[in-house]
Amino acid sequence: MSTSELATSYAALILADDGVDITADKLQSLIKAAKIEEVEPIWTTLFAKALEGKDVKDLLLNVGSGGGAAPAAGGAAAAGGDAAGAAAPAEEEKAEEKEESDDDMGFGLFD
Repeated sequence: MSTSELATSYAALILADDGVDITADKLQSLIKAAKIEEVEPIWTTLFAKALEGKDVKDLLLNVGSGGGAAPAAGGAAAAGGDAAGAAAPAEEEKAEEKEESDDDMGFGLFD
């Protein structure tokens, strides 16, 4: 990680810890106050846009949990189980039709 990225990351963490909205201007102000001169404004803009509307503390607390999406997908599959079950046989029929059409044309796997 470059010095620019690291400085911007630390500035974002400081702002989040203080409960202040993370903006490019505020990040740049913190970086300048720390007397780090080589940070290009693009880094502060990128970080501000990436963290806009997100709770940084919540992101840090949930690092590595990764299980959040699985129950939602499982619940959706359970709720829509009938619809998924009805769609599966239709797909199998289409696959069988394609295999039969290849045989009708005289092409086979071992010809």
